[in-house]
Amino acid sequence: MAIRIEKERKSMAEIQFDDQVDITDKVCPLTFVKAKVAIEELDDGEVLAIRMNDGEPVQNVPRSMKEEGHKILKLEDNADGTYTLYVRKVEE
Repeated sequence: MAIRIEKERKSMAEIQFDDQVDITDKVCPLTFVKAKVAIEELDDGEVLAIRMNDGEPVQNVPRSMKEEGHKILKLEDNADGTYTLYVRKVEE
């Protein structure tokens, strides 16, 4: 029987997440590349919080994550003008 060590889950608003990545300093297509690398490091079922700027990232990153087969949980509009996307990694 395998023993799985539970990772500490962080919480932002009501969504709990396992890891986060900030792509506000990146431009497309590097926004998706950095987010994709971050979600690949998670175990299936874990949640990634992706902080991004408005515009292309908000339109492209959620769509690309969904096309990769991951589940979009929420896109949150932050008070500082950025957005946070919560994505659950789906089994590959």
